[in-house]
Amino acid sequence: MLKRIMIAGAAGLALCGAAQAQTTVVKAARYLDVSSGRYVTPAVIVVEDGKIAAINPDAAPEGDMVDLGDMTLLPGLMDAHTHLSYEIEPGFETAEVRFTTGDYAFRAAENARKTLLAGFTTVREVGAPGFVDVALSKAVEAGRVDGPHVIPSGVALGITGGHCDTTGFGPGILERDETEGVADGAAEFVKAVRYQIKHGAKAIKVCATAGVLSFEDSVGAQQMTFEEMKAVADEAHRHGLKVAAHAHGTEGIIAASEAGIDSIEHGSVITEKAANILKKNGTWLDSTLYLAQTINWDALPPPLVAKGREVMPLADESFKLALRKGVKMALGTDAGVYPHGQNAGELVRRVELGQSTIDAIRSATINDAELFGFDDRGRIAPGLLADIIAVDGDPLADISELTDVGFVMKAGEIYKAPGE
Repeated sequence: MLKRIMIAGAAGLALCGAAQAQTTVVKAARYLDVSSGRYVTPAVIVVEDGKIAAINPDAAPEGDMVDLGDMTLLPGLMDAHTHLSYEIEPGFETAEVRFTTGDYAFRAAENARKTLLAGFTTVREVGAPGFVDVALSKAVEAGRVDGPHVIPSGVALGITGGHCDTTGFGPGILERDETEGVADGAAEFVKAVRYQIKHGAKAIKVCATAGVLSFEDSVGAQQMTFEEMKAVADEAHRHGLKVAAHAHGTEGIIAASEAGIDSIEHGSVITEKAANILKKNGTWLDSTLYLAQTINWDALPPPLVAKGREVMPLADESFKLALRKGVKMALGTDAGVYPHGQNAGELVRRVELGQSTIDAIRSATINDAELFGFDDRGRIAPGLLADIIAVDGDPLADISELTDVGFVMKAGEIYKAPGE
């Protein structure tokens, strides 16, 4: 059940029910203005009805007081590439013939809570079975499940026998059509997009290329044609939805960008030509780098291990090239390929590869907000959602501080307080 935790000076912690008080005042030593990259001191944030009503007013209004002492406040982090119903574990490759939608739903609810407590208050789910992500999004917003705001994509779309299809079983087992994300030709992909939207998708995910965790031989060969990708992008954009493209190989990355797709997921093999095209088109790059350090290799069948060992080291160099070229950077992690709740490890990895700490933080806040088309989050500012986290140290000096979030507020509700 949803709970709120209030801190009143030295009085300690007290729990109350789900009903939200009209006003909460959050105090801390400082907050990070992610736009300017500077700290503002002190930080007195007035929260009313789930939104930030004022910052550092002359006099704090009456209300619940949350005094965080010397902690640093930041806007809630965002992740553009999660799989909350997914986990890499021994036997994962046969899960689809063993698990029901209910199994995936319970797993997604558990992992949603882990993600929220890690300081990620908004995520984009990029592929889940049976519209589990749509149901999870509704349950979170209704207060039935503790989790981040969820942008659901429904099932990912791809070609017959491609990365988004299920292969490796005998004929007749898990054969799929466009209602379950498998399509061939522009017309079928348009129908697949419409079906996802009909059932609650708020974004669209496609598999432009082959991948690692599937049984086709190639790891990055282009699978969807340019015409198919353009049909998806045009149809989704007509409905106001953004499109994310799983794309490892260079040709698929270029085709997806030229087709008008909004973000490239993974982007493992980016050449100078590809980087220039991404920049020209304003396509976001959503590299997923941390997973290479944390994936459970022992749980993967040997053919998938071989593909992963081949492509994952290339992603680091592609990320560094894209940085040098000024490609727009979003923050996504592929959570589920590595253990849930470790999302901030992606920020650490990016800084290790040369991104500045403030730009890494921006990728998980204002950049993701822009990618998602949201103007109500990503910063600590009046009028925005009260999605606020806090850490003990200085994340600009040490980005790893974000791997140990001590306070989480989402839409004015407190889900984690120091010492928990």
